[in-house]
Amino acid sequence: MTRSDSPFRSASARAKGVLGRYFARFDDGEVMRWAFRGLVAGAVGVLVLDFGALMDANGAGAPDSGAAPAEIARPVLPPAVEGGETGSRSIDPRDFLRGDETALSRPIRFTLQPGGVLNAEGSIDVGAAARLSDELAARGEYVETVSLNSPGGALDDAIAIARMLRERAIAVRVEDGALCASSCPLVLAGGVTRSVAPEAAVGVHQFYAGTDSGTSAAQAMADAQLTTARISRHLATMGVDPALWLHALDTPPQALYYLSAEEMRGYGLVTGSAAVAQQR
Repeated sequence: MTRSDSPFRSASARAKGVLGRYFARFDDGEVMRWAFRGLVAGAVGVLVLDFGALMDANGAGAPDSGAAPAEIARPVLPPAVEGGETGSRSIDPRDFLRGDETALSRPIRFTLQPGGVLNAEGSIDVGAAARLSDELAARGEYVETVSLNSPGGALDDAIAIARMLRERAIAVRVEDGALCASSCPLVLAGGVTRSVAPEAAVGVHQFYAGTDSGTSAAQAMADAQLTTARISRHLATMGVDPALWLHALDTPPQALYYLSAEEMRGYGLVTGSAAVAQQR
């Protein structure tokens, strides 16, 4: 199937067309913000339906009932894709990455380093937030900064980790050669200060919740909209523009949209002058 025939692409084009026509009717900023929230939820519904149709067409079933009811992340490094409101290709910083895919695929590990740096490397599995809580209870007085290298994973744990870091006023960074993808940027958002090195990769994409095979398309749509609302509220609470997640909504789950330094600054994902322009 070509990209132009992709259900993901057609869903994205329809959603963006509706957004453009709808926004043209309003001038008031507050009304625009509420309209944005509702329209993002609608766009997610379209994407969920198209994703379900694609899965059926390929003979794939729903995720196993034993799967965690959270984001399903791939602990690999997908390619950059064309996406975003302008249809321009995202940057592709994969040449910078020096991580070990085996380490990234393992459950996230927290290792305290000299200088108050807590390294967090691996996939955000169910239970990751509880392990971090134990680590901070034991050695939290020494932790000043969390350094992320993760392909993402469980949404609930990612949000819980972000809240823990914000409550403790801990800084978060993504260093040269490191990856922060999928749900990991939600953890990055929790830092009281946030920085991304010039040779790091921060990416987002669509996700879905693990459900049993009896879940209807309507329920899947409702679940996806609720999840998007949770993410939007989380980002807003952390001081990050929820519009960042539009890049996730129009990027298929098997790919990543890599955020540029300018985008990360514009959305408030990094603070101050913490990120500099990546090499192209």
